[in-house]
Amino acid sequence: MSEFTNLKSKLLTEQVQEQIYQYILNTPVHVGSKLPNEFELGERFGVGRSTIREAVKHLVSRGILEVRRGSGTYVISSTPADLDPLGLRDMEDKMSLALELVDVRMMLEPQIAEMAALHASEEDVKRLHKLCDKVEEKIRNGENYIDEDIAFHTCVAECSQNRVVQQLIPIIDTAVLMFVNVTHKELQQETVLTHRAVTEAIAEGDSMGAKAAMMMHLTFNRDAIKRKRKNSNSDS
Repeated sequence: MSEFTNLKSKLLTEQVQEQIYQYILNTPVHVGSKLPNEFELGERFGVGRSTIREAVKHLVSRGILEVRRGSGTYVISSTPADLDPLGLRDMEDKMSLALELVDVRMMLEPQIAEMAALHASEEDVKRLHKLCDKVEEKIRNGENYIDEDIAFHTCVAECSQNRVVQQLIPIIDTAVLMFVNVTHKELQQETVLTHRAVTEAIAEGDSMGAKAAMMMHLTFNRDAIKRKRKNSNSDS
């Protein structure tokens, strides 16, 4: 097999791996549920069974899937191990965990946004505008925007120019990912509006405005998680 063919095969596997992961999140396929078999997944994503098999192996190594011999392939987590630096993925009550994470974010991020408005460079502001636009574009096109959402909040933290704050980024990133996973992108319009308000306030050096906009963003998030948890409890 040539080097070009190897590269093409690797890129296809990575693409299908991402498609399966998004299928798990967006359907959603809940933790503990069984995935369709290789043939059905191949039909869904337009690839052969060998590509599906390789993509599944990657998702197994990332702690998303588990292959049970003679039974099938099961979802064991919606959070990849490599995106969970705090080691929270094995906690069973994801809704309560998401609520606790957003509570921590409310302690931290409004003040971080305030600092960002005071210290962001022109280059920082350009990068923040670009990420804000990218999140909005992906939401408008119905595309997955988790990576860009995480990058936006990371950028706000980096705009603070505070080295200690930057060490807190893994907490923020984990919380953003957890929120999107448990709410299944429920607050898309609110995300667009509040991200834009945070961005504009930081660009204008409006520290109080940035703090208030971030608090509004997180309040929307917290309320959504509380609604989800209430509905989940009433269904059980």
